[in-house]
Amino acid sequence: MKKQITAIFTAAAMGFSVTGCMRADAADLMLGVLPSDFQPMEETQAIAQGATLADFAVRMLQSADANDQNTLLSPLSVMYALAMTANGADGETRTQMEQTLGLEVDTLNSYFATYRTLLPQEEACKLRIANLIWYNDQSDFVPMNGFLQANANYYDASLYKTPFDAKTCDDINRWVKKETDGMIPHILDSISDDAVMYLVNALAFAAEWGEIYEETQISENGKFTTENGIERTVTMMHSTESTYIADENASGFLKYYADGECAFAALLPKESMSIEAYIASLNGGALHEMLSAPKNCDVRVALPQFETEYSTELSAILKEMGMPLAFDSENADFSKMGNTDEGNLYIGRVLHETNLSITPKGTVAGAATVVEMQCNTGMDVIPYETVNLDRPFVYMLIDCKTHTPFFIGTMMDTAQ
Repeated sequence: MKKQITAIFTAAAMGFSVTGCMRADAADLMLGVLPSDFQPMEETQAIAQGATLADFAVRMLQSADANDQNTLLSPLSVMYALAMTANGADGETRTQMEQTLGLEVDTLNSYFATYRTLLPQEEACKLRIANLIWYNDQSDFVPMNGFLQANANYYDASLYKTPFDAKTCDDINRWVKKETDGMIPHILDSISDDAVMYLVNALAFAAEWGEIYEETQISENGKFTTENGIERTVTMMHSTESTYIADENASGFLKYYADGECAFAALLPKESMSIEAYIASLNGGALHEMLSAPKNCDVRVALPQFETEYSTELSAILKEMGMPLAFDSENADFSKMGNTDEGNLYIGRVLHETNLSITPKGTVAGAATVVEMQCNTGMDVIPYETVNLDRPFVYMLIDCKTHTPFFIGTMMDTAQ
């Protein structure tokens, strides 16, 4: 459900370009804020931090209330959004955000700056990230230079000063729709009088399978059974993969995309265990270790063709994960973000939307995370395995360099 946004907006969506989406009277305030010298994180260090993202992904999935519905989250999107926002936080607010994200802000900055250099950029497999900021020139809110400098240094962000009105709302929606190839067609209903700034982080993923499914591998009469026992007729794609993953409660596989730098991962719980119970049993460190050390063997796989979208408000989840102070209208401390005489800044809502499509040719995915700032007026190699995803399962899109999921979700019902 779309909701009204009233201040800072951080979205993860597909694409980069601002051309044709920005109003003519928007002034680029980053013209005088150039990236300064900083020490990036070593690639080996960034790869070693992969367990942090895996842990965040698992905790967020565990805190999400699926209610027997399909879920799809982009932990990379949410972490980027919150890391950018955390550059404006101070005191205990900053500490709680760091504890929730798993790293100190300075380390997050270096990590995400380095992470962008590791992204696959081949034509057949692309994962791209970009950042853009809208700033209200009709407000007395003045962003801090240090906050802007951090965004320029580590996130390569542009910042535009513009009146906040219906035209700006249309610009933002048009930009998001364009840069997600229509996957997130509408993110912002309106801009209220309290709006101060919108920070937009853009994430894009599109990839072909390393081995595209042939017609002989596709069955139009496959079966998928929900946890409630409802049987669905689905298009099932069959293949033999070479990478097997498992823990004591589930078995699964990796199916690689064209360049081998990213993969689709699926985990099918044993029949006696519900998806809810399996998610509760997950551990971020153990998941990262499993993804880092898959077993090489033949895996006969049946994967349903599906498209799913998901929308949720994350404030309750993030409070539960350990950062309630950021949502406290009286006590949140975002003094490093900027100055205003209108009241105290705090996070009002964190809206998250995702869309993903799995086809015989490959995968496309888009996500949007909106951070609204309000002003308070180990197994042995098995020679043969079978994983038939004909009932609810957990799945991920993973970065094979850091062995971390940048999308994670549950497929509960192919008809949703």
